[in-house]
Amino acid sequence: MSVNAIRDDEHMQSVSKKATLTRLFRYLLAYKGPIVSVIIIMLLTVAISIINPLILERAVDVHIANNDFERLLKLGMFAVSINIIFVILVKLRMYLMAKISNHVLLTIRQELYSHIQKLSFNFFDSRPTGKILARIIGDVNSLKDVLSNSVTTLIPDFVTILAVVTIMIAKNWRLAMASLISLPIMALGMWYIETRSHRRWQIHRKKSSNLNAFIHEDLSGMRIIQSFTAEDETEEDFDQLLKEHRDSFMHAVILNDAFGSVIDISWGIGIICMYYTAIKILRIGSDNVGTLIAFATYISMFWRPIMNLSNFYNQLITNISGAERIFDIMDTKPDITDSETVIELPEIKGEVVFDHVSFSYDEDTKVLNDVSFRINAGETIALVGPTGAGKTTIVNLISRFYDIQEGTITIDGYDVKDVSIESLRKQMGIMTQDNFLFSGTIKDNIRYGKLDATDEEIIAAAKAVNAHDFIMKMEKGYDTELKERGAGLSIGQRQLLAFARTMVSMPKILILDEATSSIDTHTELLVQQGIEALLKGRTSFVIAHRLSTIRKADRIFVIDDGKIKEEGSSDELLAKKGLYYNLYMAQFKNL
Repeated sequence: MSVNAIRDDEHMQSVSKKATLTRLFRYLLAYKGPIVSVIIIMLLTVAISIINPLILERAVDVHIANNDFERLLKLGMFAVSINIIFVILVKLRMYLMAKISNHVLLTIRQELYSHIQKLSFNFFDSRPTGKILARIIGDVNSLKDVLSNSVTTLIPDFVTILAVVTIMIAKNWRLAMASLISLPIMALGMWYIETRSHRRWQIHRKKSSNLNAFIHEDLSGMRIIQSFTAEDETEEDFDQLLKEHRDSFMHAVILNDAFGSVIDISWGIGIICMYYTAIKILRIGSDNVGTLIAFATYISMFWRPIMNLSNFYNQLITNISGAERIFDIMDTKPDITDSETVIELPEIKGEVVFDHVSFSYDEDTKVLNDVSFRINAGETIALVGPTGAGKTTIVNLISRFYDIQEGTITIDGYDVKDVSIESLRKQMGIMTQDNFLFSGTIKDNIRYGKLDATDEEIIAAAKAVNAHDFIMKMEKGYDTELKERGAGLSIGQRQLLAFARTMVSMPKILILDEATSSIDTHTELLVQQGIEALLKGRTSFVIAHRLSTIRKADRIFVIDDGKIKEEGSSDELLAKKGLYYNLYMAQFKNL
């Protein structure tokens, strides 16, 4: 990489950091009143800390030198009093800033979570859940010290440095210059560290995300890992990620620790130069010991804020990459959004029309190619075909989880792009093979399909899919607490509960994507009876590899290579002896 390219990259990083910090600190503006109070408190504490060396100087050079112990006692009592006030003010400042920073973190986390829920499937398809979780938890938590110290460190320490330099110059400009002679050394060292440290922490954050993502995936798939006795291989992968995480941290923190060394060296040089100037050049004697002590104290007061600022900057470059990653997600636009002119979809009958629809997940391969069909309200349509033919894509497009590239999709004559997403999906019921059950009661899980559903509606939905009997056999019936993902229930029981959750919403259009694949044949017959009774007159799409479940469908679409190759009832398609006939015979010829 050329020198100019390196400079351009560093410039872009600097601009990015400034923009991120500006955006982050805007959250503090919502708390102007409390922050003003904190600033006033900090100015008072700075004033007290500035006064202390002057008190010490007067005590030594005036009261002790003149054996005036009465005034020395009064001065001591005054010093104790203002420093008690100092301690109280510091505690109050810490409380207020902790409260403000926690409120800001809560706001950021709420905004981030709310935004993530609006993002399209493409976002989740391309990112492991563990990495998303790391943004919401770890990256947001990392901002706490930055937000708090941005007020409690920057303002008072800058004020302290300016006040100390002003007093030192006013008292003795030559001693002041000698004390500050090492500033260029410090500036050069900090510039060198700053230009390299941020990138190292970015790498470490990425390694942390990779580790979180692996752990989340590993724990979620523990049953598979143990089933295939893959523990050793998984542990090797974990050890490698752990090593990369450790190495990236060491690589970053070694450079960060150099901040303190640079400050200490500069501080030491300043002290040596001050004493040399005072003793050898200015010939300061015993009459001005207090002044020398005050100067030494002021030098400490000058370098200590710089040390604090360097530590804050350390925190900043350590955690700014977390803020960048948070805002990167916040700036991610959903692929599927409502236009400004959308209308609310009225209650529908369920007519669905695909008019020359083409769709691809990427620019290379069309999943659907010029597909057209009309589904009348109340029809049951079965979609069959080989894996990857485009069956699930069709039902995903009806719910507008993705947008098509060509053609139109209408429901009761309304283009799905012209109605609000919420009003569209509220009238859909979607049931898939992999159904997620939340921690909570069985009743709460079923009610998730309709948040205002009554207990009677929940029970009716459960009875319709034959889930009521097994629910009532459980310890607390509908109030039984489920573990994460429904652990402890059979796969069939979990699917029956998911069926009840879908049924309770009374959808106008029902989508069943391999929804009965994990239910035994006897239970499936009972569920089919419930579905027929409950969804009479409703449009439904059924995807099933088990052809026995779709014989009663009004029409069957045979999907292959992104097109509808055959269409008709089961008997009609069998008579044609085409693709459907071959699929049917492959399943039943040996029965």
